[in-house]
Amino acid sequence: MLRRRADLTEPQTYSFFLGCVMPNRFPNVEASIRLVLPKLGIELEDLEGASCCPAPGVIRSFDEPTWLAIASRNLALAEMSGHDLVTGCNGCYGTFMESLAEIRKHPERLKEVQEVFKGMGIKFEGKVGVKHIIELIDEIGVDGIKKKVTKKLDGLRVGVHYGCHLLKPSKNRPWKQTQRHTFLDELVEATGATSVKYKDKFLCCGAGGGVRGSQVAVSVDIAKEKLDNMIEAGVDCIVNVCSFCHLQFEASQVQLNKELGEQKYQIPVLYFTQLLGLAMDLNPDELGLGVHMINTQPALDKILD
Repeated sequence: MLRRRADLTEPQTYSFFLGCVMPNRFPNVEASIRLVLPKLGIELEDLEGASCCPAPGVIRSFDEPTWLAIASRNLALAEMSGHDLVTGCNGCYGTFMESLAEIRKHPERLKEVQEVFKGMGIKFEGKVGVKHIIELIDEIGVDGIKKKVTKKLDGLRVGVHYGCHLLKPSKNRPWKQTQRHTFLDELVEATGATSVKYKDKFLCCGAGGGVRGSQVAVSVDIAKEKLDNMIEAGVDCIVNVCSFCHLQFEASQVQLNKELGEQKYQIPVLYFTQLLGLAMDLNPDELGLGVHMINTQPALDKILD
């Protein structure tokens, strides 16, 4: 059961793990997170010295000990800072949650990484906590978010995308175990927007597991299926909570339009904090909405006076 932040009276500080994709490809998404979260009582402290998480589906598959050691080093940096770690990437979240589960279930694995850290000045006991940004927002609760909304996004039809690593494996995630999650839809609708039902909603975006890096055509084809389903449902925009999913939906639309020779795919892609920021009547430019690969203005026109 998630603890409701509405019950907490003091702002909470977290070590902010950016990952690779967000700061390098989407500093606009990062800007929205840094702008919105403090207004919700969530303070962020940069995690100095952090590396790639590393990705849960690629490095782990051919060198699991190295994957675990690198992940544990990032966790150790947060642990030594005295704060739990928070990230806005589903893949990074998956790596850290699964790394912690491994060392807590198998103490000998903790000893292995501690041996790697000898002479490096790194202390790690595996006591640090890990949160996803949307988990912190969900802890505030729908009613708490509604209190922050000053500009309801009435009329905006949203295609919600959860992403795979946010939800699975369910045994290592805080959400209730179900095949049809609704918490992100509920948070979207707390802004006044409508979460639109569409076919195969929980289908992978097509980016993870090294697919986008090694099989681009396959990756784009998977994204196309989701995009077509959302177009059929009549969405005005996509809302996601993962920097890699965000990349997939934007870049795949650019690629598909190039292949078709026409601008068929033009669905604006927003990270949740950008959507929430709009509902808090924050400046769209400060939320980074002017520098997307896919023009966000059609979605903004639906809600801005």
